Amino acid sequence: MNAQNIAAALTHLLDPLTGQAYAHEKNITAISFSGGKLVCNIALPYACASLHPAIKAQIDAALLKISGVEVADAHICTNIIAHALGQGAQLIPGVRNIIAVASGKGGVGKSTTAVNLALALQYEGAKVGMLDADIYGPSLPHMLGVNAKPELNENKMMLPLTPFGLQVNSIGFLIPAEKASAWRGPMATGALDQLLKQTLWDDLDYLIVDMPPGTGDIQLSMAQRAPVTGAVIVTTPQNVALLDAVKGINLFQTVRTPILGVVENMAVYTCSACGHQEHIFGQEGGQKLAEGAGCEVLGHMPLKPAIRQQADLGVPTLVQDPNSDEARLYRDMARKIGAKVALLGKNYADKFPPIQVK
Repeated sequence: MNAQNIAAALTHLLDPLTGQAYAHEKNITAISFSGGKLVCNIALPYACASLHPAIKAQIDAALLKISGVEVADAHICTNIIAHALGQGAQLIPGVRNIIAVASGKGGVGKSTTAVNLALALQYEGAKVGMLDADIYGPSLPHMLGVNAKPELNENKMMLPLTPFGLQVNSIGFLIPAEKASAWRGPMATGALDQLLKQTLWDDLDYLIVDMPPGTGDIQLSMAQRAPVTGAVIVTTPQNVALLDAVKGINLFQTVRTPILGVVENMAVYTCSACGHQEHIFGQEGGQKLAEGAGCEVLGHMPLKPAIRQQADLGVPTLVQDPNSDEARLYRDMARKIGAKVALLGKNYADKFPPIQVK
């Protein structure tokens, strides 16, 4: 029994998020076949731990159809790799993939989305970190309930704080909350570069970057100089938000950063008293934005007071109410993002030595 035999038996089992077979020769390992019992490991390319039992059941049933197999036991695991980067970009030590969460306009729920997507990816089995790239208005310290400064190691590298298991760094950890960052563009971009590259990230599958709103110096520097794997665009259905979201998409497309999808926040409001639903900010705006960008809507998040209240308390939805419909929506979006990253080309930059011109 070998990987080729097993892969052939599983070719009809397709992952609905990637459109590819769950198993192929290269992701099937630790094969053992004795006395009619077949055991193997199958490594999926993105985090989806909540789906592992259902996937295992499908695979085990298919393996039992192989001649001579009486008992099948497939162990489902995860192997997230680094993916292709823009020309000249180098991986950040300890980080395999960087996902920028951006918006064209402030107030659309970008930071709330970034925090909950990070926690959702972690829930699904990934190692996740967060970087607060909003130098002028950092939100992560408040949203994650953290009021501390990162320590330095012997090499003067900052050790990220770890609220709820996430590895996090923010300019908000380094300056008082009431103090304004009155910095010109070069100072702000320099501070961001330090936060990104002088933090000792520890073996992260994904680093979620909470971008500032708009398309200024910070956004351009991050898109051009950092090894961003892909971007998620957050908007509301409102036309004025969509106008600025288009600019954000154009910025990432200009520097050839893949758009992983659109998150439409405040899509619908349900009255807590009577159950009546109303689209306060309009309808289908996110869908139109995604179609124009050639991507998909990852999810439609409702306008719900609990999401805001949980963020204000420093205990995000994925922590405070992990079984809620909203938490489920965040996990659905996180799996889609992971699957889309998995479909990108593999990064081989670390396989070759740097070229030196003498």
